[in-house]
Amino acid sequence: MVTDESRCPCLSGNPYGECCGPLHRGATAPTAERLMRSRFSAFALGLPEYLLLTWHPRTRPEALELDADQRWTRLDVLATESGGPFDSRGTVAFRAWWRSDVERGTLEETSVFVREDGRWYYVDGVVG
Repeated sequence: MVTDESRCPCLSGNPYGECCGPLHRGATAPTAERLMRSRFSAFALGLPEYLLLTWHPRTRPEALELDADQRWTRLDVLATESGGPFDSRGTVAFRAWWRSDVERGTLEETSVFVREDGRWYYVDGVVG
């Protein structure tokens, strides 16, 4: 169980209560990278409602079922382009590690984000 004092699953180096925790409780992400990190943490913590909430309505699926056997263990941000507090669009390239009881793997993606009405949303991504 993750507490506010625990290391944040996104590996920012900050405690969960100062990093992704506030975003998971409703605070607005200031940048596309912060939203992407909070979405990784949501996968790691099993928070599909947050993932749907932060997914742009144009591309959001009706429902999202997470694989309970898949554990997300590490996130490396490889590059960002735009996505700052005054931008309306940005991209974040990342590599994420996962494992299950029978296998391990990585996901490398360049994610596209848009900011509308002061909130960042995940639009889609290109898996690399």
